Amino acid sequence: MVLDERLQKQLEFILEIDKEKNILRQTHLSEHGRRENDAEHAWHMAIMVFLLKEYSNQEIDVMRTMQLCLIHDLVEIYAGDTYAYDEEGKKSQKEREAKAEEKLFSMLPDDQGDYMRELFHEFEAYETPEAKFARAMDNLQPLLLNHSNGGSDWREHGVSIEQVRGRQEKTKLGSEALYDITNQIMEENLKKGNLKP
Repeated sequence: MVLDERLQKQLEFILEIDKEKNILRQTHLSEHGRRENDAEHAWHMAIMVFLLKEYSNQEIDVMRTMQLCLIHDLVEIYAGDTYAYDEEGKKSQKEREAKAEEKLFSMLPDDQGDYMRELFHEFEAYETPEAKFARAMDNLQPLLLNHSNGGSDWREHGVSIEQVRGRQEKTKLGSEALYDITNQIMEENLKKGNLKP
């Protein structure tokens, strides 16, 4: 099969990112399902953007916000997943992800690689309305799954309400309305003993 160089690079990248399905997160699927993978997490977040866009603090470009959600964890193909409450893992996360970003996005034609890097850095910087709302989805999605599982992931890892509250504080930057929901969920799980005081 003869392909031009651009298409060859694009197809190789498409196959490479299929590996995201092998990166398991600490969060389990709803109703006590198996552990979620990164691709499922990204897909779920992208759908949430479309469904919950009306709750964004600011008007957002929905397509760009969905793109931020879909690519934000691709670097974990090489860098691995860092659990939200793993303080030791967070120390090397930026360095691991920077190396992974270069390796992964350099596979693409230059224009598309540059665009992917731009999206990745926008998500990480947390400055645009789109990034703030995408990050709110990144916080809300696992919270909803943990809540649906009776807080079992939090109990397993000994997570405190202060740890979850610290993470959810940033949800407020993207959506005050959804932050109110996260507060209710946190308080309910504290009362049930799923989160440590």
